[in-house]
Amino acid sequence: MNGLSDVRLSLHGQELVAEQEQTAGRASSRSAPSCLGRWGLYWHRLRTRRALLELSAEQLRDVGLSPDEAREEGLKPFWRQ
Repeated sequence: MNGLSDVRLSLHGQELVAEQEQTAGRASSRSAPSCLGRWGLYWHRLRTRRALLELSAEQLRDVGLSPDEAREEGLKPFWRQ
């Protein structure tokens, strides 16, 4: 390979990493199936946040949340991320 193709490969690798980071950011912010539309996403958030409020302290510990964090997330309106 010549120097130019090495540079192209390096740039392409950087683009792939940036794309993966963006995709991971979107996935972690949604955590809902990607096939849902806006209203489906809202419904998903409403149900999961209500379920979060019903978990015991032991169950919250299993998922890595404190009761305060769970309450804060559970009381968010469904239209907020």
